[in-house]
Amino acid sequence: MRIHCKVVVIAVCLGVFLLLYFLGGNAADDPPLKEVAEDYYFPTSSGLGHIVASKLTKKPLDELHILQKQPLTDRKEAKVVRGGNAIAKRQRGDMGLGRLSSKRARAEEVMHLAVVACGNRLDETLTMVKSALLFSIKRIKFHIFAEDPLSSQFEKKLSQWARAVSNKFQYSIYPITFSVGNAEEWKKLFKPCAAQRLFLPVILKDVDSLLYVDTDVLFLRPMDDMWSFLKAFNTTQLAAMAPEHEIPKIGWYSRFARHPFYGVTGVNSGVMLMNLTRIRRTLFKNSMIPSGLSWEDLLHPLYQKYKNHITWGDQDLLNIIFHYNPESLYTFPCQWNYRPDHCMYGSNCKGAEQEGVSILHGNRGVYHDDKQPAFKVVYDAIHEYPFEDNLFQSLFYPLQTKFLDTVNTLCGRIPQVFLKQVEKTMRTVYEKKVVRHVKPPPK
Repeated sequence: MRIHCKVVVIAVCLGVFLLLYFLGGNAADDPPLKEVAEDYYFPTSSGLGHIVASKLTKKPLDELHILQKQPLTDRKEAKVVRGGNAIAKRQRGDMGLGRLSSKRARAEEVMHLAVVACGNRLDETLTMVKSALLFSIKRIKFHIFAEDPLSSQFEKKLSQWARAVSNKFQYSIYPITFSVGNAEEWKKLFKPCAAQRLFLPVILKDVDSLLYVDTDVLFLRPMDDMWSFLKAFNTTQLAAMAPEHEIPKIGWYSRFARHPFYGVTGVNSGVMLMNLTRIRRTLFKNSMIPSGLSWEDLLHPLYQKYKNHITWGDQDLLNIIFHYNPESLYTFPCQWNYRPDHCMYGSNCKGAEQEGVSILHGNRGVYHDDKQPAFKVVYDAIHEYPFEDNLFQSLFYPLQTKFLDTVNTLCGRIPQVFLKQVEKTMRTVYEKKVVRHVKPPPK
């Protein structure tokens, strides 16, 4: 009887122990409660007074690894490499914007962007660089061609950005050089130093593909999206540009050009995507030599033949080249090179009306005068934005507010043309860098 009682007691104790074990195990396996963030309000461009509220949630701390900075011990000192007159500087470090740096990220494709700056273009160029860094996903290597007085200023300004964005970019600074012909003559073609872009395939021999932009260009969406056009090239295409105009009867080339040009309205070279490898190995048809010429061998004789007939310098020479080699050019839509011409005579860029401006090109000096306030408002907002500040509060909200003052102008009367892509891009950036999970609606 005693043995029987002991067996019963042991069995009861064992059952209680197993019950407590399973209850405790299930509780431990339950996921931690998700922390709910405060409401975030994001005003949209479709109705400048309309407010859209979105409740966003955060994931547990271990899932928010994207917000963690790299340890300071991983930071590498900036290195300056000097060879002849060229200055090359690479910077890497912890990334204040919070992007995860891993072996996979370091192995990602690097995008190459070139710009030529002379005279008083320092601030304008830095604002362009800032716009590219604000939204882009992949790392960017900047190739900055500058006059000697500007080189040290670029070094100083870019080094001040190191703590915030150094993990997103590298840069090299080069002197202004022309491999063929009279350097002073090339330098004064159209605008100071603008002809330098023609020699990029010759100078950057180790670069496969490159995006060239003028200093007065602003990115309103990731450069990655422009870079993806390289994959759209067919086997003969080696460069991409946007048409100079959308309507032939008011286009400059179709009315005034005294030389051959591409297509019906010509092309604008302020935003030019290039496969440099293909350019270097191609023989280009021309009106001088039936067998064709390499890019470098073509430039000087082409200039000598047409120098008394061109108005827009290097852009006219590019139009002549692709007039004789139309199969080599890919044309992208006008919203990727949106200029005052697209709105000052009435809106004529349908792509921008539907999707918003992707790349803003403020030629005619519109960033620095009051002739086209809509362009100036965008430039000022990006120029004044400090990297460490909140994108919404310090960039989009001031931009949206100041844009109200431009709605009675020709270019500002359709706000979503300028603001649609900015809004979309900022939402995407915010969700990737801060919000890793959106709480599902209650059932």
